[in-house]
Parts: sequence; C-alpha cells; structure tokens
Amino acid sequence: MSAAGTARAADRSTVFDAVVVGGGPRAVAVVERLAARHRNAAPPVRVAVVDRVEVGAGATWRTDQSPLLLNNTYSAHTTIYTDASTPMTGPVTPGPDLIAWAREGGAPPDRPAWVADEAAELRPWSYPTRRIQGVYYREQLARAESTGRVAVTRVLGTAVDLAQDTEGTRTVTLADGRALSGRVVVLAQGMVQAKRSPRVRSLVTAAREAGLVYIEPGMPAERDWDLVPAGETALVAGLGANFFDVVALLTQGRGGRFEPAGDPARPARLRYRPRGREPHLVAGSRRGLPYRSKAAYPAGFPPRYEPRLATRAWFARTAAVPGQDFRRAVWPQLAREFAWAHLSTLFAHRPDALAPGADERRTLDRLRAAERDDEVDQVIATTVASPRLALSVARLDRPPAPGPVDPETWRTWVRDHVDDELDAMHAPLTHPRNAVNRAMAALRGPVRRLATHGALDGGSVVRDVDGWFNALGLALASGPPPHRTAQVLALIDAGVLELLGENSSVTFDDGAFVGRSAVRRNAPVRARAFVETRMSKGVVTHTDDPLLDTLLREGRARLHHWPSDHGPPVSSGTLDVTPDDFHLLDADGVADARVIVLGIPAEARQPGSAIGATPGTPSPLLAGADRAAAQVLAAAAA
Repeated sequence: MSAAGTARAADRSTVFDAVVVGGGPRAVAVVERLAARHRNAAPPVRVAVVDRVEVGAGATWRTDQSPLLLNNTYSAHTTIYTDASTPMTGPVTPGPDLIAWAREGGAPPDRPAWVADEAAELRPWSYPTRRIQGVYYREQLARAESTGRVAVTRVLGTAVDLAQDTEGTRTVTLADGRALSGRVVVLAQGMVQAKRSPRVRSLVTAAREAGLVYIEPGMPAERDWDLVPAGETALVAGLGANFFDVVALLTQGRGGRFEPAGDPARPARLRYRPRGREPHLVAGSRRGLPYRSKAAYPAGFPPRYEPRLATRAWFARTAAVPGQDFRRAVWPQLAREFAWAHLSTLFAHRPDALAPGADERRTLDRLRAAERDDEVDQVIATTVASPRLALSVARLDRPPAPGPVDPETWRTWVRDHVDDELDAMHAPLTHPRNAVNRAMAALRGPVRRLATHGALDGGSVVRDVDGWFNALGLALASGPPPHRTAQVLALIDAGVLELLGENSSVTFDDGAFVGRSAVRRNAPVRARAFVETRMSKGVVTHTDDPLLDTLLREGRARLHHWPSDHGPPVSSGTLDVTPDDFHLLDADGVADARVIVLGIPAEARQPGSAIGATPGTPSPLLAGADRAAAQVLAAAAA
C-alpha cells in the first residue's frame, strides 16, 4: 500500500463527531458551543478542525502576519462567547472578550513573545492587529478543549472533496490524500477567495513575459511585497480596506516614519519622513477616493445614530410589501436620511455654514417632499451656504462632481479632500461627514434584512443592493482607523501617494502597465509595477476553494437564488442551505442533514454572519455556531 493509502486508511479508522473545515473564529465558536452544551458528559465530543493556514486563527487572523495589518473594528467589539443578546437554545457561558483576555495574567507556553507588548497597548476603542486577534481566537480554542468536554484534533491541510459513506458518515478528503470521517461536517471556510479570472491570468502572463511586477488580488498577508520596486512608480487599483494595509507595508513597512506636522488648525495632520525605499504610488478606483475614515470619539466609541426618516417603523412598513425595487422604494428614503444627517449636524454645530433664514423644521419638511436625488441635492444646496460643506447624495463616496476634469481641478479636489478628512477626524461629533458615516452604519443592516425577508425583488437585490449600495456602505461605514487615514493623507501631502482619479482603470499596453482615469485621459501613467488591493467578497461562483468548487461542479451543492417577479430567479453568489439548520442543498434541492454550512459562503441565508461577534450585540455568527453544535451532539447521541 502507498504512503498516501496508509494515511488514508489510518485516518478512516477514527470517526469524529464533527469535522470542521475552516479553522477561524467560526470553527472556534462551534467548539466553544460544543463544550457549553456537553456539560458533565463523557466521553468528550471529538472534533477535527481543518485549516490550510493555521487552526484557531485561520487565514484572515493568521498569527505570523505583519503587525501593520490591522482590524478595522474596535478591540472591545471582539468576542467568541455568547451572552443573553444572542437568540439561541444553548446555555450562555462566560468567557473573556479580546480586552479581558489581554488583561489576564499568565501566558501559555506557545504564546508568541510579541503578544505581551501588543496586549498592553490595547484599549477598548483601539484597533488591534490581526495577528493578536488570531492569538486570542487560538487560545479560546484551547480554553474550550481544557474543559475536558471536547477533544480537538488540529489538522493543517486543504480540503478538496466531501463524500457520503455507506455507514452514514461523511468523509473530507485533503489535497495530500488524507481523509477525515465524521458524523457531521461543518463548512466554515470564511472569506473564500476568487480563483484567477481570465483578466488576472492574462496580466500574470503579460507581467512574466515582459519582466514586470504584478501583485494580483488577494489577502495582503499572502503576497510578496518585496517584489514592488523602490523608487519607481507603482500603479495601485483599489482604495478600500486592503489599500490602507498595502500602503502601510510599502511605506512604514520599509522604514518610513510618521510624525506630527505641527498644524494647529488640524492637529491630526502628520508628516511623512521617507526612508528612500518606497515606491511612488499612483492609486485609483471607480470611486476615485479612499474609504472614509473613522473618527476618534471623546468617549472612545461613536454615539448611535438615531434615524429621523428611515426609522424602525418605516423599515417595518417597507418590509411588509414583497418584491419591491430598491432604487424606487428604499433608496429615496435613505438619501433623505443621509441628507438630514448632514444638515442636522450643521444646524446644531455650524449655523454659520447655513444660508440666511435656513429653518430646521422647514428644511426637514422639504426633504420629506423630495423624491429624486436631484431634489434632495437641491434642498441641500439652498440650505448650505459654504461650498465646502455642500453634499450630493449620489456622490457620497466620490469627488464633488463627475469627470472628466482637468488635472488642476483634480489636484484642488484632492487637497480639499485631505483637509476635509482631517477636519472630520478633529471634530468627530460636530463634522457632518461623521454623521453621514454613522447614519450608514445604522441603516445598512436593516437594508440587508429587507432583502432576506423578501421585501426586495431578487433582480434589484443583485443589481442595486449587492451591485452598488453595499460598496457605498463599506466606503462610508467600514473605513480604516483614524491614524491609518492620517498616514495616507500624509503620504499624499508628501507626494509619495498620488490619487489617479475617478473611474480608474489599469491595462497592459505596449510593454507596460498603463493607468487611466477621468483625470488622466490624455496623460496616462505608465509603470513597471501594478498592485491590485481588492479581495473577493466571499462569493462562491468562481472561488479558489477546491472543496466548494468541487461540490458546485458536481451538483452536490447549488447556488442560492433571489426570487424575482420580473424574470427568472437571480443568483446571490452564495451557497443554498436550509433556512433553519443550514444544511447543504444539492442541485436537486435535496438537503444533506450531515453537512452544515456556516457564515460567509452561505451569507445570503445567514445575514450578518460575516460580521464578527460583539459583546452585548446579537450575533448571527454565534447563533449559527450554537445551532451547529446542537446538531453535532444530536448526531453523536444517535
């Protein structure tokens, strides 16, 4: 028998109660829920947890990544433990959130030496490194195992297939030939990435043949940034969350330093001291501007935004009507709310910026009567006297006006953008930009619930909610920590970073990468290096996850579809599962009660499960883990 066959036979001799594919926070939550539910019972539940990078941390939170890669949520908003806020049938068990864990005494022998320094610097309102969050997750897995109620086998490998055995178990096959059998398989792969598209494949080939540098899309921790040449222009596509990480790696990560600029008008402004090893970055996107910054609030955390127009009652009425068009039925009210967030902040804190005679109650009435974006913009334009504080609801994440524009106008806009971002960071409670961002944070969850409850037509969900509104929500409400934005703005001031402009594109042309935009129409930027900072959003239609790809190709899984009254159902890009127990559905709609899918690959059926668990906040991630644990124990008992 071959070595692979020996390993395969040896692994099949053990039947686990559960095999969990994916070793990040969802896997840790499942194990914790098993320990919580299996109290005072013997023998322990046997679980195999498989991950291609690191069991306990997973790929996103791997503990060997650079400390420059940060989480964009607060330290106090991370836990793996349930509380009374999460609806579930299992018991609530106490356990430390990230901050409490950082304050605990003692350290396990396998804890990295750098953890002590990072843990000492954590504050509830600070932004942790991804690696320390990975250590937290990894140690909570060990904590659950230490109860004696669950025995965890950690398996480093890539799952490539899933088969049903004659005895009713399921077997997960790994790329190296090993096989793990379990009574239940839980798929918890998290943020699956996309396989190379034809465009990416062509750019990889072009770069190799022309001797260029191309950093393709993916997780920053999995790319070789030393390849980007120092002192040369490098084109960058994407100004979202990954962009801030990549910029940090290519500047601060190469020895550059940031220091206070000494600007009394804008204390948040920094000055960049280059090391000489940085590239000259020319970055663009469809928006043309980076994600909006978070602000540092006096109390540490932002106050909750209370909608005046898009209220809970309004969402409840809207949810009662099935199959609506988002653009016609929902967006106008959201646009009015964003406008009111902006204007009400000016009324409260900047009356000098308002037109003479502007009246708060009359302005609100005019907004209620505005039906189109241009009508909302007109209310704003006639209420606000300062051009710098004007707003267009159709361009909340974009430059003031659409292109094409001349380079000098663009440079003026960028300078204004830098100053406006610094002003917003300096005045978290009184700057209207922050109010708009908080409004988006409050509204995007209810919008997603409209989709999952059937209030929106499937075509509109794909075209509008997934097509552009989600991206708008990320740009406004999922921005980077304020100090990270201040660093990017300092790089713009220093000329190390240049914004290419709205509607940017990068192509391979005549032996070089060429960047064009609404600004750079007649003078495109040519470079030997091109960096793409975008990442997959977890869609499984073209995933590079070999197990999910195999299941879909062979009809053992199918895509979830949104129903539509205006044509055939429309794919959400995620897996279809049963609505209550999250059992995998095959091409014929037959559920496999022994295969449970949690989180991002089935997010359309589990709204909010992509978001990490926050203490005191209902967590779909933890609720799903509790449901999975209940099913694992039921199968073990049977």
